[in-house]
Amino acid sequence: MSILVTGSIAYDTIMVFPDRFKNHLLADQLHILNVCFLTPEMRREYGGTAGNIGYNLRLLGETPQVMATVGEDIDPYIERFARFSIDTRRFKRIPGQFTAQAFITTDLDDNQITAFHPGAMNHSHENRIDGELGVRVAIIGPDGKRGMIEHARQCAERGLPFLFDPGQGLPMFSAEEIAEFLRLADYVAVNDYEGKLLEEKTGRSLEDLAREVRALVATMGAKGSVIFAGGQRHEIPCVQAERVVDPTGCGDAYRAGLLYGIAHGWDWPSTGRLGSLMGAIKVAHRGAQNHAPRREEIEGRFKRAFGYSPWKG
Repeated sequence: MSILVTGSIAYDTIMVFPDRFKNHLLADQLHILNVCFLTPEMRREYGGTAGNIGYNLRLLGETPQVMATVGEDIDPYIERFARFSIDTRRFKRIPGQFTAQAFITTDLDDNQITAFHPGAMNHSHENRIDGELGVRVAIIGPDGKRGMIEHARQCAERGLPFLFDPGQGLPMFSAEEIAEFLRLADYVAVNDYEGKLLEEKTGRSLEDLAREVRALVATMGAKGSVIFAGGQRHEIPCVQAERVVDPTGCGDAYRAGLLYGIAHGWDWPSTGRLGSLMGAIKVAHRGAQNHAPRREEIEGRFKRAFGYSPWKG
């Protein structure tokens, strides 16, 4: 069963500053800021919402189709996905562009300074959702603004159900544009901050907005998540992680669980619990794509956490 994943493909360059930013920033001199942070530790990770979601779906045994616009530096990413048998035929290489990149510097207090270069992501509208896809559900994830709008319309025109996941791109949409997404989407997923921003932009509560779609999912980190669907409120507990190492990519892992449950016709409590489990598995590993449990291990952990298995056969 195939799932279409749209959104960003990105490289994350993560550096660790072995001190605290506050020790090097003068509050009364910020208007002439000129600082350099020495970062002896650096690593490069594979990321982007589409890449992360596609990776997690593959761990669940799916064969996702990942659609994204990428730069001339994409070869290492394609080679990596080839090793996991993840379809990259819908990667569109944009001449003269870099793949989207985030440069993140973290200090000892876990404060972060991030510079993000969208690069090829700004050309996401050059990809079209057309032809015979052979997919049951799609996700419209954080991407170039025009691309997200056009991909949502293309899904609706084809009658392809989709999950709208605005992510950190939510602020770039007007109230009218959000209203259009809600009209077109079948499902919506936000984290707690994005949920509050969505309520502020629309002047409506999440529970009220959920009436526009089949389900609205709000994740709240260690507090679990809630799914509003069919006039019901489903409280989804947080799964205890083996250890807490790095939250980067946990939301994408959760969304992979959502998509898997939707595609397989699971009930909402089971779908949300799989999302919660995938997030707990991810948080125990550094980076967004360095956890690698087998599908059987995921099913076993689900049964231990919740006392049953929603997988049939």
